Amino acid sequence: MPGPSPGLRRALLGLWAVLGLGILGISAVALEPFWADLQPRVALVERGGSLWLNCSTNCPRPERGGLETSLRRNGTQRGLRWLARQLVDIREPETQPVCFFRCARRTLQARGLIRTFQRPDRVELVPLPPWQPVGENFTLSCRVPGAGPRASLTLTLLRGAQELIRRSFAGEPPRARGAVLTATVLARREDHGVNFSCLAELDLRPQGLGLFANSSTLRQLRTFALPPIPPSLVTPRFLEVGSERPVSCSLDGLFPAPEARVYLSLGDQRLQPDVTFDGDSLLATATATPSAEQEGTRQLLCSVTLGGESRETQENLTVYSFPTPLLTLSEPVAPEGKVVTVSCWAGARALVTLEGISAAVPGQPAELQLNVTEKDDKRGFFCEAALEVDGETLRKNQSAELRVLYSPRLDDSDCPRSWTWPEGPEQSLRCEARGNPEPSVHCARPDSGGAVLALGLLGPVTRSLAGTYRCTAVNGQGQAVKDVTLNVEYAPALDSIGCPEHITWLEGTEASLSCVAHGVPPPNVSCVRSDTDRVMEGLLRVTREHAGIYRCEAINARGSAAKNVAVTVEYGPSFEELSCPSNWTWVEGSGRLFSCEVDGKPEPRVECLGSEGASKGAVLPLVSSNPGPRNSVTSSNLSPGIYLCNATNRHGSTVKTVVVSAESPPQMDEFSCPSHQTWLEGAEATALVCSARGRPSPRVRCSREGAARLERLQVSREDAGTYRCVATNAHGTDSRTVTVGVEYRPVVAELAASPPSVRPGGNFTLTCRAEAWPPAQISWRAPPGALNLGLSSNNSTLSVSGAMGSHGGEYECAATNAHGRHARRITVRVAGPWLWVAVGGAAGGAALLAAGAGLAFYVQSTACKKGEYNVQEAESSGEAVCLNGAGGTPGAEGGAETPGTAESPADGEVFAIQLTAQ
Repeated sequence: MPGPSPGLRRALLGLWAVLGLGILGISAVALEPFWADLQPRVALVERGGSLWLNCSTNCPRPERGGLETSLRRNGTQRGLRWLARQLVDIREPETQPVCFFRCARRTLQARGLIRTFQRPDRVELVPLPPWQPVGENFTLSCRVPGAGPRASLTLTLLRGAQELIRRSFAGEPPRARGAVLTATVLARREDHGVNFSCLAELDLRPQGLGLFANSSTLRQLRTFALPPIPPSLVTPRFLEVGSERPVSCSLDGLFPAPEARVYLSLGDQRLQPDVTFDGDSLLATATATPSAEQEGTRQLLCSVTLGGESRETQENLTVYSFPTPLLTLSEPVAPEGKVVTVSCWAGARALVTLEGISAAVPGQPAELQLNVTEKDDKRGFFCEAALEVDGETLRKNQSAELRVLYSPRLDDSDCPRSWTWPEGPEQSLRCEARGNPEPSVHCARPDSGGAVLALGLLGPVTRSLAGTYRCTAVNGQGQAVKDVTLNVEYAPALDSIGCPEHITWLEGTEASLSCVAHGVPPPNVSCVRSDTDRVMEGLLRVTREHAGIYRCEAINARGSAAKNVAVTVEYGPSFEELSCPSNWTWVEGSGRLFSCEVDGKPEPRVECLGSEGASKGAVLPLVSSNPGPRNSVTSSNLSPGIYLCNATNRHGSTVKTVVVSAESPPQMDEFSCPSHQTWLEGAEATALVCSARGRPSPRVRCSREGAARLERLQVSREDAGTYRCVATNAHGTDSRTVTVGVEYRPVVAELAASPPSVRPGGNFTLTCRAEAWPPAQISWRAPPGALNLGLSSNNSTLSVSGAMGSHGGEYECAATNAHGRHARRITVRVAGPWLWVAVGGAAGGAALLAAGAGLAFYVQSTACKKGEYNVQEAESSGEAVCLNGAGGTPGAEGGAETPGTAESPADGEVFAIQLTAQ
């Protein structure tokens, strides 16, 4: 049987796959668990608040569902598988709502938990006592009703900012609400006025809410300390009616003392105390003024109250009446000679005594009569009254004054006959007169229009006030007159008239130093020399030692004055050797003048005139502050010799002889010390030619500048250079710079031929170099027959053009200057094809020599004729020297020289110049 087709097979496989998947899906749905959910599951709500609950399920088709709770509902919202309901006014501490759904014949439930919290809105601290004794305990009680949950609540009792006790209620049941915290506290002084409070904190931060805190009303504590002892009361034993007497009440150990209240009373009369505080002490003072109704024994009460407690004390005192004695005069003002009655009385119970005389019995007056005189004026009368009170005698007194009318009296004690005042300060003239009524006093100078003294007025004292015044005192009973002298004293004064600043005495005369000073009282004047303590007194024989500055001082009772007095002692002129020497040396060119100081006052005029020789009649210039009339001559034209010096002032004249000599400082010039000097090398070494003029004779020293000159026996070229010569004597120095040149004999230092070889007809040159000073003159001597010789301008080179055999032979170069001559020779040998001529016959040789000699002579003569000679040597020697030696010294041929004038080497230098044929 054929199988199914591939397409059918694939369709069947797909169907089975679909069915398998469907069955698996149905099994999965049937096995899934259904549940109910309540959100929020746990909630914390403020008491009285509201909350939305969401009840839901995953059941596809729940039959029914709901939310069970005892709380009030406000609204509901529904869906197929959910329910939302708002709960309001939640007040129960804890409730458990239930969410349920009916699904597939099963009940699905979800249970929640709702708790409420209440903020600590009411924090109550029990009121404190009005006053709390220090050292006793009191109770602090804090109550927080309704706040919760209690487990999250913390209560703290505070004293100011200080924490006293803190309690947390953690662990309390969740439904517990409200809390109470109590503490016992010891009252201290420092707690007075301190605020106590209670702090409640509800910490819901772990539940996602915040920290809720509140404090109670502040309760202020007042503490006090009142000692158990009574106050101390200070009061007099007796009080007089109508008098004012202080009473005081004090108590120590109070706290706080300013809070205490004091009650002070005298009998039924309440006193008004003045209360002061010092730390813990109290002092209440009051004035007690009893009335006549209070006479007798009365009680003084003091009560101190603090913190509701009191301490009091009381004292008994006696109130009495005792009037002041009544003292009367029949005539308080009576004229002199009048009879006056004096009486005294002091009440019914008092015993009076007048001027020591007592009344017969208490209650009777005492009397006294007298005939008044001047002495009774302003007399006081004294009355004393005695009263016995409570076993003690009290006394009072009264006085009165009697005035007696009488005429003025001017006593010396009140108006002195003589007044002495210092000048300057303000004074008040006092001239008082006794008399009743009081007299008026007037003082004036007796002369007409005299000055009047202002009595009793303060004014400056001047010398013009001095004099005699007449003082008159007048009142209604008569007058009195008295003369008064006023003396004005003042400090001394030294003026230029009585004590001049400058005094001049003449030596040898008698004089005294006296100074007159003005002053009252008359001053005592003394003069003391400034540099000593000796007082100048009496008549003196004047010497020069008396000259100087004197301090004159005038002293009296009012002060002192001092001034300096310069005493000058004048005397005639006199010479001293030190200040005007008998011998004086004048130095030419120094500008110095003769110093001739003469002792004398006033300063003498000095003039010196020549008396002998060249100086006769000449004036000697002087260094003087007071020269003579002809002392205008300058020192440049002074003449040595003998001079007479005359010194004159108004007290005389004197003469002195002075010998003047002349000296001069060193001088060098070109004549005495040439600036250019020449030495000869090899000569004996000598010093520079330098001398100097001057008096005394100068010493001359010369030294080379730069490197020092070496000591040697003969002059060397190294001695050349610049020298400095210095001339010295007592009056100074002079110097010159000298240039030294060293001359030496000539030496031919070099004689050479160039080139070393030349072909016949070629050129060659001989060079001659000489060393000499002054420069040497060069001259040549050539072999005979040498023609066509050329010389340089200074003869230092000899040149030959077109050399021939005749140019061979000995050449000599000579160097000549003023100090000698030196020569050197050089031999030139010429070889070549022409030698055959010399090898020929003797006749030919002889002919050739003759021809050579003739040619040599021709060259020499021709050269001389042509002027080829040493011009320089001719100019210096006066004759020409031929180049070939024709004008030289005879016998110089072959190198012989005049001894001492030339120098030649033992063997002349030979140079071979080979001439070759072309």
